[in-house]
Amino acid sequence: MKSKWIFKQLTPQLPSFFSSLLSPFKPQKLYRFPVSDPPKLVLNHIDISLLLSISGKQGYFLLGSSIHASLVKNPEIFNPNEDFKDSNNALVVWNSLLGMYSKCGSLTDLTKLFDEMPIRDTISWNTMLSGFLRNREFDKGFSYFKQMRKSGFCWFDQATLTTILSACDGVEFYYVNKMMHGVVFFFGYEREISVGNALITSYLKCGCLNSGRQVFDEMFERNVITWTAMISGLVQNELYEESLELFNKMCLGSVCPNSLTYLSSLMACSGLQALKEGRQIHGLLWKLGIQSEVCIESSLMDMYSKCGNLNDAWQIFESAQDLDEISMTVILVGLAQNGFEDEAKQFFVKIFKSGIEIDPNMLSAVLGVFGEDTSFGLGKQIHSLSIKRSFGRNSYVSNGLINMYSRCGDLEESVKVFSRMSQRNSISWNSMIAAFARHGDGCRALQLYKEMRSEGIEPTDVTFLSLLHACSHVGLVEKGMEIFKSMTDVHGIIPRAEHYACVVDMLGRAGLLKEAKTIVEGLPTKPDVLIWQALLGACSIHGDSEMGKYAADQLLLETPESPVPYISMANIYSSKGKWKERARTIKRMKEMAVAKETGISWIEIEKNVHSFVVQDRMHPQAEAIYSILEELFGAMLDEGYVPDRSFILSYTDTKIERDARQFASV
Repeated sequence: MKSKWIFKQLTPQLPSFFSSLLSPFKPQKLYRFPVSDPPKLVLNHIDISLLLSISGKQGYFLLGSSIHASLVKNPEIFNPNEDFKDSNNALVVWNSLLGMYSKCGSLTDLTKLFDEMPIRDTISWNTMLSGFLRNREFDKGFSYFKQMRKSGFCWFDQATLTTILSACDGVEFYYVNKMMHGVVFFFGYEREISVGNALITSYLKCGCLNSGRQVFDEMFERNVITWTAMISGLVQNELYEESLELFNKMCLGSVCPNSLTYLSSLMACSGLQALKEGRQIHGLLWKLGIQSEVCIESSLMDMYSKCGNLNDAWQIFESAQDLDEISMTVILVGLAQNGFEDEAKQFFVKIFKSGIEIDPNMLSAVLGVFGEDTSFGLGKQIHSLSIKRSFGRNSYVSNGLINMYSRCGDLEESVKVFSRMSQRNSISWNSMIAAFARHGDGCRALQLYKEMRSEGIEPTDVTFLSLLHACSHVGLVEKGMEIFKSMTDVHGIIPRAEHYACVVDMLGRAGLLKEAKTIVEGLPTKPDVLIWQALLGACSIHGDSEMGKYAADQLLLETPESPVPYISMANIYSSKGKWKERARTIKRMKEMAVAKETGISWIEIEKNVHSFVVQDRMHPQAEAIYSILEELFGAMLDEGYVPDRSFILSYTDTKIERDARQFASV
């Protein structure tokens, strides 16, 4: 087979960027063979190496293996001979083939080719290391490192060390990183900037902050990659303040930040919700003229959204010249996180109708805005879209569907989505446990937790929140306290205020108000709003006005503008028939100019959500609705229904409310 024919045959399938490789070649760079043979045209080692490199980067395995086959049938360029220059050229081709198989993930072909190589150099060994480590074949990869050292012909270099360190990016590689750090010092590579950068990155990725910072502080020379690695590593470990401090220090020095440095600093501002610092960085980006880079714009939108300044985020979005899926997802999440759920759904529908490619991240983002007041029909349509686009295997989409269905009231559909998942992560299990807890099915929530542990999935703090919530609603106090204790003793998770609030709620619902108060008074930190709300809510359930007054007073100190203490105490006084105390509470609330949040009810009919508030007369069918309500309420009274006095806060003159007060006073 002639090489020229191979490349002509491949031309229709080649991407456009290969065109330069197929342009007329310079005569002096070609191998020519005797005239007696059929005319052949073979690329030289540089062109072949470039072509194999592109094939590996783009994952064109078929093209790369075809080139390999052509080289085998044209051994003139492939096999080394006594000429030193030709041997080196052949080795370049061999190494390029190794690189192609390595990047395409074909480890079998990689190993076979390596074993057949007549000569090897350090690049050959490094390529083998990279191939196996990149594909998470760590035992095999490290065995090649040992063979390389024992071979005696090749010695590892800084590229070898950076290859190994870049693969050791998890907590489980802590001791490997320590060992490689020792190798770096023992063989005198501590002054190499690239090795130091790789050490910083690997340490920070496995959570070894002190070690990473020590390497950074002890480096003889630092470049922009060094600073960026340290800043981004601190951000990844949620040390946002330290990250910004280091960024400021860098700006005062001689090394100028690059786009990645600015991206990391913007992420730190997002984590801290530091709007002022974010604006300052935005100003620097304007001065440098790089504010319009797509990744920078997405990061700026994310920063402004998380700082609660959606107007600026939207302005950047509208003024952007180039938008990608990440930009769309960022603004979608920004709308949802800032309370614009309806706008987020409308934005998603607009994206879809405009023909923009929908990716799994967009679906996951829009599914997050669904709640009890959301159109269930739209949620089902999004589920159908995920099936049509083959996103069923994406865990983020599936997790979003589980939450969407459970929030919209369809628990069994959540169960179906969960059961069909081929791969489940901790979020999947947490979402399903939370779904059972949300629907008051504590037994199934606890059973699923057992299955989760049997699968070897470690629980998170979110898992325990859902479990405590489930135990609270079904009255499993002993089981709940056992789970709460195991959170710290077994799993080493420090409870947050939300966990303590769940425990207080659980004890309070069971009537153990004194025990709940003891928990509150014995907290390691000052009780916050969630804790006092939980205790006050428990007092409302059991009508304990004395302890309720205590919890309400504490809650007022934390949030004086909140209507919750007033409304809860009014409910407690109403349940006990203490109408004067109730009247004083409502009067006090009005004097403090605290407005009660309007309660809303809703129902979805034919894909339209109808919302109602108390005494609502705005609906076009209001009269008919009230007429039917009066009939239903009369039927309920005839069946023996007794209204709950604790929720009679409004003394208006409708027939329903007059009947309710009449029965409540009995």
